Amino acid sequence: MPEELGAALGRLWDVVNARRGADPQSSYTARLFSRGRAKIAQKLGEEAVEAVIEGVRGDRAKLVGESADLLYHLFVLWADTGVLPSDVAAELTRREGTSGLDEKRGRANL
Repeated sequence: MPEELGAALGRLWDVVNARRGADPQSSYTARLFSRGRAKIAQKLGEEAVEAVIEGVRGDRAKLVGESADLLYHLFVLWADTGVLPSDVAAELTRREGTSGLDEKRGRANL
């Protein structure tokens, strides 16, 4: 992964967390937090669908924009639920070297 992506994601995480207690009238992020987890999840779902649509259409520029929106809303949901990027990184590390098909079969048995 390019260093600039990791740095940008780190800055985004910091901003999301800094805005948790901000005034919902002055911060979209604070407004999302104030509206609750269901609204945050709804927005994440909307952005995911929009990213899928742009991916299928093949509009690279729009897919880039929707991907940024998707990551932002995912970070807001993580922050609201207490999930840390390091938690997700640990899970990805745990899965390294495991076939995706094997990993899916393992989940089906849960």
